[in-house]
Amino acid sequence: MPTYAELKAQIQELEKQAEAARQQELSEAKKKIQELMQTHGITAADLGRVKAESKPRGAVPAKYRDPVSGKTWTGRGRAPSWLEGRDKADFLIG
Repeated sequence: MPTYAELKAQIQELEKQAEAARQQELSEAKKKIQELMQTHGITAADLGRVKAESKPRGAVPAKYRDPVSGKTWTGRGRAPSWLEGRDKADFLIG
């Protein structure tokens, strides 16, 4: 009966062989896919999996300012505590 150390060594060797086989199969699959795409004139966009590039979002300018502290708020998200119970129109940045 093999020892624990021998079994662990066998496991490591099998894992190496499995990874090599996986890499070989992936390489062959990619090559076959490329050949099929070229043969049939298919592009990555045709597959519907290509994400459109999104435009980077810029900073949103502040719409409201607290005259006491100078803090600002863009009008998005939860309203700040300094606006609680007050009319937002009074704090608009003109």
